[in-house]
Amino acid sequence: MSKYWSDFVSQLEPYVPGEQPNISNITKLNANENPYGPSPDALAAMQQLSNDDLRLYPPMNADDLKQTIADNFGLVKEQVFVGNGSDEVLAHAFNGLLKQSKPLLFPDITYSFYPVFCQLYGIECQQMPLAEDFSINLEDYKRDNGGIIFPNPNAPSGRLLGLDVIEQLLQANQESVVVVDEAYIDFGGESAAALINSYANLLVVHTMSKSRSLAGMRIGYAMGSAELIEGLERIKNSFNPFPLGQLQIAAAIASFKDRDYFQQTCERIINSREQMTEQLQRLGFEVLPSAANFVFARHADRSAEELALGLREAGVIVRHFKKPRIEEFLRITIGTEQQNALLLSSLTAIIKP
Repeated sequence: MSKYWSDFVSQLEPYVPGEQPNISNITKLNANENPYGPSPDALAAMQQLSNDDLRLYPPMNADDLKQTIADNFGLVKEQVFVGNGSDEVLAHAFNGLLKQSKPLLFPDITYSFYPVFCQLYGIECQQMPLAEDFSINLEDYKRDNGGIIFPNPNAPSGRLLGLDVIEQLLQANQESVVVVDEAYIDFGGESAAALINSYANLLVVHTMSKSRSLAGMRIGYAMGSAELIEGLERIKNSFNPFPLGQLQIAAAIASFKDRDYFQQTCERIINSREQMTEQLQRLGFEVLPSAANFVFARHADRSAEELALGLREAGVIVRHFKKPRIEEFLRITIGTEQQNALLLSSLTAIIKP
């Protein structure tokens, strides 16, 4: 603690991301990064703009990117907000839309940045317990609130809610904002963006870090009614009017236009996920149903800590959350076919020496 800090800083418990080890010859399956590179078109677009024009500020509103996203989802650009990664987009949503006099509702096992944002912005929250099977029971959210947020698929469980269930929640909750955080939606779900024109209180948040392999570029966006987007723009322009640089904008537009590459890599990950699920089950794991680019699994006889340490010794890193209810689970990112094979062979050696 420093005497120079503002009073609230010492009380913060910052978000802890997946480990980023500076180790060679490591198989990194702990941060849900895409194992396949960005679209070649995105790489070419960035290379083309790597010139002296980088001395200039980027377009403040990134209108070309907003229009590209709007076209992709059947919206207009006034319904699209962009930011420096989806975490920044979420931060503005917490600050500008979800900071209300009534408590914000979200699951007790979910993206661990949510309680951090609540602490940072002084937002009262209530965490709704997941069911025994780690599914979200939306009946729990049909109560007085200052907003609702949840990932779909949820993280770290990977479980998916259908659009029919989400629409039921929206119909029952029209007085506050509902944020659906769809970081992993492209790996097995249908985006709630289809409901935006029917529900003015719905905000859908996406990242380009997962399905579009641009985690290193930090590009996120939100879609919602023009009213919600205007609120986010007011926050953004009071914080950082230029959140996306020229290379980010160019890479994002090119990625959206390369539909074939996007679909091929998503399908490849989905197929690998289903194969991994079956193989983990053969090794004695319970694997939760996943619609994400990861699986969440626990073994009947071996502790998650033992397995995580054993994998690390074999050069494979996975995510182990040492938290109540999920301390015996491992979250395993879907990698390339070769990475997945190494993971499974290493687990086999640990479980069946």
